[in-house]
Amino acid sequence: MKAFTYERAATPAGATAAFAKAPGARFIAGGTNLLDLMKLQIETPAHLIDVSRLALDTIEPTKEGGLRIGAMVRNTDLAADARVRRDYGLLTRALVAGASGQLRNKATTAGNLLQRTRCPYFYDTNQPCNKRQPGSGCAAIGGVSRTLAVLGASEACIATHPSDMAVAMRALDASVETVDAAGKARAIPIADFYRAPGTTPHLETMLEPGELITAVTLPKPMGGTHIYHKVRDRASYAFALISVAAVVQKDGSGRVALGGVAHKPWRVEAAEADMPRGAKAVASGLLAGATPSHDNAYKLPLVERTLAGVLAEAKG
Repeated sequence: MKAFTYERAATPAGATAAFAKAPGARFIAGGTNLLDLMKLQIETPAHLIDVSRLALDTIEPTKEGGLRIGAMVRNTDLAADARVRRDYGLLTRALVAGASGQLRNKATTAGNLLQRTRCPYFYDTNQPCNKRQPGSGCAAIGGVSRTLAVLGASEACIATHPSDMAVAMRALDASVETVDAAGKARAIPIADFYRAPGTTPHLETMLEPGELITAVTLPKPMGGTHIYHKVRDRASYAFALISVAAVVQKDGSGRVALGGVAHKPWRVEAAEADMPRGAKAVASGLLAGATPSHDNAYKLPLVERTLAGVLAEAKG
């Protein structure tokens, strides 16, 4: 790990002001992803701004009937919250599936959304990676791609996003609230939060440099049966090969988002109109335009089969 300087912010305004004085700095809270990347010298910030003690660690009702989740709410506390378990069960299920108890105790809501996309070549500094070093190439293309993207990829990157929580948030139509160094606040729909890799895969979100996540807002509960199925190589502490987050109503309608298949949680609203017709019809819409490799073509039938299991469970 390379040497760095450190300061602790007392307020969101103080955190963004500190970043303005040290461009290239990083915010750190739980550190469950950033510290690993620093140890591997994939991330080498010269300055860290600790935001873990900001007063952004509460879950509060909104006037619209939803919930506002502070950016510093720990994953364990979010999953255990009675309102979340009752009205947004999908989120609890995704969080519990996402990591070990020790990681959930440290990881924050904002940090979970901001995990770097996962690819073995991203973590191997002896291999070219456009995400790690723009313009160097993508070793995964033509390499071992069993766990990598089949949707939304580009000639520059085929990595997948690792967050289970983000998949649930996408199905629930969450919004991400932020503030910048000028004090300007904005809300970004989770559907627009992640960038496509295109030719700039190192730019993963719509956040501007120094922009700080302050909360994630959930809309009014939509009812229905909430299910999260995660298919992985081992029973715990593993990223999804594919995951399915679904909210299914009594008439068979609902919402569905996929994880493990793209650079972001993957949802195609037009495909959801086919949910009453069954998994095959929905999967056809969700997977339209897929470009699998010989290593990960198995993900396409796996999506359909997992979705079929989810819809069968929803029907009881």
